[in-house]
Amino acid sequence: MKISLGWVKDLIDINASVEEISQRLTASGLEVEGVEEVESIKGGLKGVVLGEVLTCEKHPDADKLSKTTVDLGDGNIVPIVCGAPNVAAGQRVVVATVGATLFPDDGEGFTIKKAKIRGEVSEGMICAEDELGLGKSHDGIMVLTTDLPNGTPAAKYFNIESDFVYEIGLTPNRADAASHYGVARELKALFGATLQLPNVSAFASNGTSPISIKIENAIDCPRYAGLLLENITVAPSPEWLQNRLRAVGVEPINNVVDVTNYVLHGLGQPMHAFDAAKITSNKVVVKTVAAGTVFKTLDDVERKLTATDLMICNDNEPMCIAGVFGGAASGISATTTRVFLESAYFHPDSVRKTSLQHGLKTDASFRFERGTDVNMVPFAIQYAAVLLQEIAGAKAVGEVIDVYPTPIEDFKVEASYSNINRLIGKTLSKEEVKAILVSLDIKIEAENEAGLSLVVPSYRVDVQREADIIEEVLRIYGYDNVALSDHMGATFLAEAPENNVDFKKELIGNALAGSGFNEIITNSLTKAEYAANTTTLDSAQNVEILNRLSEELGVMRQSLLHSGLEVLARNINRKEDTLRCFEFGKTYHKLESKYKEVETLSLFITGKKAEESWLAKPEKVSFDVMGSVIVKLFEKLSITNTKTEAISNDVVSEGINIIWNNKVIGFAGLVSKKQLKITGIKQPVMYAEFDLKSILKKGKAQQFNELSKFPKVRRDLSLVLDKKVSYQEIEQLAKKSERNLLKEINVFDIYEGENLGEGKKSYSVSFMLQDNNQTLTDKVIDKTMERLIKTFEQELGAVIRK
Repeated sequence: MKISLGWVKDLIDINASVEEISQRLTASGLEVEGVEEVESIKGGLKGVVLGEVLTCEKHPDADKLSKTTVDLGDGNIVPIVCGAPNVAAGQRVVVATVGATLFPDDGEGFTIKKAKIRGEVSEGMICAEDELGLGKSHDGIMVLTTDLPNGTPAAKYFNIESDFVYEIGLTPNRADAASHYGVARELKALFGATLQLPNVSAFASNGTSPISIKIENAIDCPRYAGLLLENITVAPSPEWLQNRLRAVGVEPINNVVDVTNYVLHGLGQPMHAFDAAKITSNKVVVKTVAAGTVFKTLDDVERKLTATDLMICNDNEPMCIAGVFGGAASGISATTTRVFLESAYFHPDSVRKTSLQHGLKTDASFRFERGTDVNMVPFAIQYAAVLLQEIAGAKAVGEVIDVYPTPIEDFKVEASYSNINRLIGKTLSKEEVKAILVSLDIKIEAENEAGLSLVVPSYRVDVQREADIIEEVLRIYGYDNVALSDHMGATFLAEAPENNVDFKKELIGNALAGSGFNEIITNSLTKAEYAANTTTLDSAQNVEILNRLSEELGVMRQSLLHSGLEVLARNINRKEDTLRCFEFGKTYHKLESKYKEVETLSLFITGKKAEESWLAKPEKVSFDVMGSVIVKLFEKLSITNTKTEAISNDVVSEGINIIWNNKVIGFAGLVSKKQLKITGIKQPVMYAEFDLKSILKKGKAQQFNELSKFPKVRRDLSLVLDKKVSYQEIEQLAKKSERNLLKEINVFDIYEGENLGEGKKSYSVSFMLQDNNQTLTDKVIDKTMERLIKTFEQELGAVIRK
């Protein structure tokens, strides 16, 4: 939100510096994210002054140039070479002095330097209109008629305005500060300055308005006011108004529309102007219309209305979407002479719902959605009328029509001094507390020794509880004015949950970062075609977005795969082809009678196993890299005794399901070429996806044992087996056959060849044996290995290679 300091100073008498105002606003909760100096003419004509041409003669070496001397005031007379045909002695002119930077109407800025032109010294430039950025004329230099002394800054003569604009990061709860008047109210409390509303004493009306107002939906529209203006001349707004709007990022349109925008940004009260000729039967009705009604808005887009859209209608048809957007048919045009001004209070829920349904976000809906000041409605319309009287010749017909059937009450809150001091952490005097509350327009209805009965104005929608009152006192008193205690303490310490989810997610993130992974965050909205192009995902389970911004973001994702592949593709296209990424995200599924949301962890590995080096040739990643990462991760989470089963589908062409406690908790494998092609990736990608809730369940606590004093013994076996036998079966049989001495088992080579026979393969497996109580003897070792060999031969049909 942009706030003009000059505009604020029209409402409040404050002399603080730009920096101090910025600091105090930020400290109170209205964070100033940036400050920009804005000038009505770029550069502000700094270094440009009024002067007088004392002498003028032809340049000795150039027919089209003139030598002049110019008085710049205080006895400062400088030589200037000028190329304008109309320069003459005795003229009052505009001079850019040496060092001044000019920004022409067309072109980039340039700085005036002392120079020699065809041998003659020139210390400045006598300026034309376009050279100053004041217009487009370049017929000659500007010749002025003025009594201002030489040396007067040109900015003063041309009334060049300079302003500072704050960019404020407005939080959703501070609807009261969504205007210049709202920020001025905040400054009044912070600096104790005097605040005043604009003067509307010039408002005058004659006769009786022929227009009537009827509210059929008083829940969504508690208050609606209107005023008929005649004798309107639609034209461009005066410079001061255009400059004010441009400073806050609003492009001027015409004087009528500009005034409504000026009131919106000035007072925080959205307004709308109707061409009164479009109000048939002189009736304005606030109501809903039939679902499916087609309505063309000001952007010339036809929209189908819903049964809940609140509309401003004439006797026959809708004219405006209440609080959101006007209609094309009833808008202000160059031929408009009669205007009906609208100022209203619309319920935030109604405006928010309509705005979302139609994908319309406007300055008006931004404020109505958060809550405007219901008591500002009639004043805003009078203020707009006064401005239009001044700049458009408007004449009000009748008084403001104000329909307000059920007034909205202010909020009543009780606050105790003891709670105020306890939560702030410092004892404030009662006088300090009351002074702060009064500065915030919070009325003290009653008081006793224990506390206060308060009435909070209705525009402070975020202050309805005692805790909110205390926060307001602390904001204005200043967080920095509360010193930290020497002995920090708490009145309540909750026991941390046994299975701390946030801690485990941090554990996972740190473990993966330690393995070279980077965390990514992707959009939950994705393309419907992703689910359509795989049988593993079900298109019928797509959660579709009703008010989609585009077809490419039309559904909620069922998997983190494709959004992650998009990230990989973007990086690969920019020559970053070795990547390890992970994401914590949610997936969404539409079931028969409900929706399902699943927290998920995804892992991606692609590119090379290690960076290129002269020590070793680069190798592409393989599944063992992903497998080792998963094993280490499971160790961190105390997940033990997992099982796997081979899978192959159109998501992973080669992969495994990972089973723990008889439940599939995730899968891992090589992403299929079909899915890679969809996202334009041409290199292999390893992918793993886990149900986060499942892997965060409390596993068996890690056991720590004293290191054995006795050595380990290694024995190797080469087993010839059928190809269908997996290494996992070997591992499970070995551990079942020898539970005590077998500490580790590992496959270190796999061989397949014609000499083994058809359908055969050979596993070279190492077995680490150890007794924690004594040194192993050859007899015990041999007996153990014989038992393992016998098991492999009987259970797996293994042949032991000698």
